Amino acid sequence: MTKVSTSMTAAQIRQQFLDFFASKQHSIVPSAPIVVKNDPTLMFTNAGMNQFKDYFLGNQTPASKRVADTQKCLRVSGKHNDLEEVGVDTYHHTMFEMLGNWSFGDYFKTEAIAWSWELLTGVYQIPKDRLYVTVFEGDEKEGLPKDEEAATEWAKWIDPNRILLGNKKDNFWEMGDTGPCGPCTEIHVDCRPDAERAAVDGKTLVNNDHPQVIEIWNNVFMQFNRLKDGSLQPLPAKHVDTGMGLERLVRVLQGKTSNYDTDLFTGTIAAVENITGAKYDFSDSKQAVAFRVLADHIRAISFTIADGQLPSNTGAGYVIRRILRRAVRYYYSYLGYKQPLLHQLVPVLAAQFEHVFPELKKQEAFVGKVVLEEEQTFLATLEKGLKRIAELMQDSTSVIAGDKAFELYDTFGFPLDLTRLIAAENNLQVDEAGFETAMLEQKNRSRAATTLDTGDWQIVNETAGLGFVGYADLNVGTHVQKFRKVSAKGKDQYQLVLASTPFYAESGGQVGDTGALHFGDEIIQVVNTKKENDLIVHFVDSLPAELNGDVRAVVNAERRLNTMYNHTATHLLHAALRQVLGTHVAQKGSLVNDEYLRFDFSHFSKMTDEEIRSVEKIVNDKIRENIPVIIESLPKEEALTRGAMALFGEKYGDVVRVVTIDPNYSVELCGGTHVMHTGMIGLFALASESAVAAGVRRIEAYTGPAAFRYFSESLENIKEIGNLLKAKDPIKAVDKLLTENAQLKKHIEMLEARQLVAVRNELLQKDEIINGINFIGDIVEVGNADALKKLCFDLKNHLNDFVVVLAANIDGKPFVAVSIADNVVAAKGLDAGAIIKQHLAPIIKGGGGGQKNLATAGGQDASNLAQVINIVKELL
Repeated sequence: MTKVSTSMTAAQIRQQFLDFFASKQHSIVPSAPIVVKNDPTLMFTNAGMNQFKDYFLGNQTPASKRVADTQKCLRVSGKHNDLEEVGVDTYHHTMFEMLGNWSFGDYFKTEAIAWSWELLTGVYQIPKDRLYVTVFEGDEKEGLPKDEEAATEWAKWIDPNRILLGNKKDNFWEMGDTGPCGPCTEIHVDCRPDAERAAVDGKTLVNNDHPQVIEIWNNVFMQFNRLKDGSLQPLPAKHVDTGMGLERLVRVLQGKTSNYDTDLFTGTIAAVENITGAKYDFSDSKQAVAFRVLADHIRAISFTIADGQLPSNTGAGYVIRRILRRAVRYYYSYLGYKQPLLHQLVPVLAAQFEHVFPELKKQEAFVGKVVLEEEQTFLATLEKGLKRIAELMQDSTSVIAGDKAFELYDTFGFPLDLTRLIAAENNLQVDEAGFETAMLEQKNRSRAATTLDTGDWQIVNETAGLGFVGYADLNVGTHVQKFRKVSAKGKDQYQLVLASTPFYAESGGQVGDTGALHFGDEIIQVVNTKKENDLIVHFVDSLPAELNGDVRAVVNAERRLNTMYNHTATHLLHAALRQVLGTHVAQKGSLVNDEYLRFDFSHFSKMTDEEIRSVEKIVNDKIRENIPVIIESLPKEEALTRGAMALFGEKYGDVVRVVTIDPNYSVELCGGTHVMHTGMIGLFALASESAVAAGVRRIEAYTGPAAFRYFSESLENIKEIGNLLKAKDPIKAVDKLLTENAQLKKHIEMLEARQLVAVRNELLQKDEIINGINFIGDIVEVGNADALKKLCFDLKNHLNDFVVVLAANIDGKPFVAVSIADNVVAAKGLDAGAIIKQHLAPIIKGGGGGQKNLATAGGQDASNLAQVINIVKELL
């Protein structure tokens, strides 16, 4: 395809989109974090509309009815899962930018379609004869008619022969099994050369996975809410939700045949070339795929970590770990690069997106550190894992067994999709059902949370209220607006939404309130309060006899107060850490409840005892100063100008809540609850400091009554130690004990060494010749398994052409060691490791292994040690 523009960069193309819709009276809003919070149905933002779901459902009223943005999205799990195709083809991605414009009950199909056409053909000047559009053909089973309105609007702008009908799969958009949905109209562009277009009509290639005839923009007309029973309920108002992938748009406008050939990716690919010395050749080779995988995956990895999600073994963290390990395997296997590479790309990406997603540049060092540690961890096992999977593939004719795939996951850290990828490259399949069975049977790994079965909302009384009023009131009169039933782990609960509520919903690290709802004389306990998008949801174990009436909502005041102590102390702690350790410290997570506080922060080394004492002292000094805690609601820009700290990965509105504890000490954006003066906290006790992940440390601390209990119990423990040691100074007494213990250990080691010399001399007397080989086999008395290996090493210095097998019963458990001279290994083909695995370990009901000249085993059955000796003897 001839380039539409030879000079426009991706940054300019993105800005033209935003400028165009600003001219159509749209408010330009920032991207929401890629990591989703307060929505149990999503781990990641997978579409531009996610952050606006409450507007579509009518739960919230938007500040502006017209909005446009570029949204970071991630599609690697659930319904929208493109991971397998990423890098293999030219247009799928994990993380991508979704350009979007929205109407919340304002304009509809007429304007959306006209503006789409104007932008694509007028501003971006895409030739009209290269465009096709699809509209919903209707669905008889759903009772949905053809979208005649969209077809009529398109006929004003495009040749009717280019208006195609699409089925429910392609032209009815749904975010998930439930939620907002509606018919959509897609715009497709034919990027093939003119000769190919003349030979084959482009309309026959639309929605047929042709790499050069691609969907570029989707206009969704939100009209319905899909309920749990599958039925469609009309939404309170009609909305427009559009999404255009920036990567595909740039490809079209820059005249490329691959997204990876645009300036969104070429900088990263060039960096990989410089690092590895390999060259990208635009082909379908494994090496070229590796370049594309790296260029794509580093974006998903970096932006997700920057938004607060660290790699882990569960949930969203495991998704990021899977992506990272897929990338490592590609550069290790196909670029011949055997050391960490991805972390070297973080600065390239941070510089590229500094002006559109600045959060990565601000955390460049932190993100790079996390990525580096993840790479180092996986590279340590990757080579062994690849060898193991090679062995498994040799033993498999068509399928890798599920338990073996689980072994790769559990022992070598191979995600299932990585095993599947390697298997597919070798024309093999994986028994995924068997893998899942093995996963469920594993006892020592936490299982995924049980799926929550959620019913539809039942409307009780839609009369509006004040929403959350719990900053000032803990006891208010209200009414139930709606409720629904939820089930998990065989237990039924109910979720209630109140018109006004004093209950704080779990958010920003602070736990949700508990308390009671008084329905007349009937009292229902609130066991938790959480957010679902912007709804405050109250969890109860039962419903009252009558829901439709006045309710008195009462928060557990003591629990809230203790939680407030910990939350305000968290702000004091954050500021103290920045003062003692440096301004690189940033919050990476927190838990604030009525018992203690937990605070995760970015820092690259263990805190010293002096630093810990300094932080604890500063916080307690601020508590004794009894500083007023000033809380204000301000425009976000004004708050940031004042120096208020915003947390990476949080989505803030235009008006924010600012918590100030001395303008020169702590100013943070925070929606949590706080004490009025720091003196109310009473006391702060820093209990522990530890590592959580690469570049992330964790502090646990107590405040108020819990801090007094902590110090009191610590003093009691010290007194008890003194009593046990019968010493006035327990520290000196413990130091004396440690010195004596070290001396006794040395004495014991000396005695053991003498004992082993005596045992060795006895064994040498038992040497016998079998087929020209010096053989010693005996059951010996030793104190630990390591002594068997020491004996083998010692005997090696006194024997030639030998085979030694030693066995011991140590505290009822059998242990065996086999040692073979190197020349015997070479001449006779003997292998100590093979002998242990194949012949001896089964006899003692255990396992083991080692090298050809020395191997060991341990087991459960010590009754057959004599048989162990005889087996080796018979082998000779």
